[in-house]
Amino acid sequence: MLRNVALVAHVDHGKTTLVDALLRATGVFAAHEQLTERVMDNVDQERERGITILAKAASVQWGDVRINLVDTPGHADFGGEVERSLALVDGVLLLVDAAEGPLPQTRYVLSKALEAELPVVVVLNKVDRSDARPTEVLDEIEQLFLDLEAPLDLLDFPVLSAVARDGLAVDGVGMPGDEDDLSPLLDAIVTHVPAPTGDAEAPLQAMVTNLDASDYLGRLAVGRVVRGTLRRGTTVALLDEETAEGQTPLTRKLTTLMGFEGVQRVDVDQRVAGDLFVLAGFPEVEIGDTVADPATPEALVRLSVDEPVLRMTFGVNTSPLAGTEGTYLTSRHLRERLEREVLGNVSIRLAETDSPEVIEVAGRGELQLAVLIEAMRREGYELQVSRPEVVVREIDGQRHEPLERGVTDVPDEHVGTVTQALAPRKGRVTDLRPGDPGRTVITWEAPARGLIGFRSLLLTATRGTALLHTHHAGWVPWAGELPHRQGGAMIADRSGATTAYALDNLQQRGELFVKPGETVYEGMIVGENARADDMVVNAVRAKEKTNIRTHSHDDGVKLAAPREVTLESAIEFLADDELVEVTPASIRIRKRLLAEPDRRRQRKR
Repeated sequence: MLRNVALVAHVDHGKTTLVDALLRATGVFAAHEQLTERVMDNVDQERERGITILAKAASVQWGDVRINLVDTPGHADFGGEVERSLALVDGVLLLVDAAEGPLPQTRYVLSKALEAELPVVVVLNKVDRSDARPTEVLDEIEQLFLDLEAPLDLLDFPVLSAVARDGLAVDGVGMPGDEDDLSPLLDAIVTHVPAPTGDAEAPLQAMVTNLDASDYLGRLAVGRVVRGTLRRGTTVALLDEETAEGQTPLTRKLTTLMGFEGVQRVDVDQRVAGDLFVLAGFPEVEIGDTVADPATPEALVRLSVDEPVLRMTFGVNTSPLAGTEGTYLTSRHLRERLEREVLGNVSIRLAETDSPEVIEVAGRGELQLAVLIEAMRREGYELQVSRPEVVVREIDGQRHEPLERGVTDVPDEHVGTVTQALAPRKGRVTDLRPGDPGRTVITWEAPARGLIGFRSLLLTATRGTALLHTHHAGWVPWAGELPHRQGGAMIADRSGATTAYALDNLQQRGELFVKPGETVYEGMIVGENARADDMVVNAVRAKEKTNIRTHSHDDGVKLAAPREVTLESAIEFLADDELVEVTPASIRIRKRLLAEPDRRRQRKR
């Protein structure tokens, strides 16, 4: 007996926490075992950012039924993961915060589930919050189903109330008691999610929905057996996009086959129709490929993958400080690491550039690329990256750029902040409606190019209270020039350690990025000028020693705290002739051409 179910929800409504609770409730973790919180978020950045980046699966046993749980990301930059996860399952668990109600990503994931005609079990999570309003939220969910034109048979969905953090659930709308557990939720999955259909005796057909990579096994294909039985040691055929009808597909003996048990992957001898699998031995495999019986190879309908909309270049670090802080420094190291990323991350694409030392990387959004760069610097890589650019297309002889549709949920007093931030970015508001008490939901559209840095600007302006969700909404004619940063760059004219005396003079001209005693080099950007033009400065000048003493000159220097340069803020700050130098210990902004005479020659050209 088998059930496959995906957990879908808006960011931070408790999917990963609920998986933890289900693993505990079904005895995957013994009572004495130390269980890390959010065990499925096993990447450091997932824990720190509090988001799920990769879809993952776990398996639990409830009575005589094995339940495969697929935890999906809530973030739009990883939305492609959600769609592919739904191809693995026969039903979804829709989690909604009992105070916040359905939010933008709730609508997005639910629309995808309804398109696939998957039955839904609704869980009102966090009913113990002081501001919880479960009855109203249930009305909003029912309205959302109607807005999305759900088929009649899917409108009659079971509802449970839960406190996922404590592993408590109860049928209907209510407050679970201390003696309750997650049994009602597990029973609801068994009752309302259909068992997989598919004849285990028919010729094999299995769909690859995701990729992963292993240091020992290379590229791994993750997917679901649609019909037939996948057996280790037998020969299987791989039908990819290139395999036309009548052509002989690639065939190989299947040496490694794994399944999910708890949160582990374990070696198995076979996987039958409806089950999830992980297999190795096909380095050529791509998402959407079919693993089939070589005697009667039949391809399944291909899955589509979101197109990248942003691209930036990754190059070898060429600054004077290169090699002082990192372990992996060469273009060979960089290329191998990016090719390894592409093995398991289907929404990243690589392309060659004019220089063998620089690789172009395209992805779904600024957050996704920042997550990749952050992962690389933690692994000991040094690199320099350019300002992100949008991918453009020629449509009817006209240049088009990607359009993003966004939904922002903000406190009422910040509605003006959002509309003012969108206006110069060529964004337009398409809908304004009240959300939770004291909050407003704003729907808008803007060119993807204008949204670089928009997330951090919004979170700063609203003191972290804004919720932002965006997704690709097609292509629009090129919107023309968009404004960038206000001020020019303050560029160091020589190498050395910065002094308080020099910085005291400079802070009157703009905002600094460095503090006294930091090592700088010629061409490095040490601050933002209050005016629009670049300014070459001496940040290492020491005070002249004289024997004249005046009271006012000898007062202690008072420096304002420098602006903190994070990876995201540095990428957003960049102009076209600038790069971000990324090392395990530092993030620095620099000019492409470090010497002032070189930059002057470039400007003349």
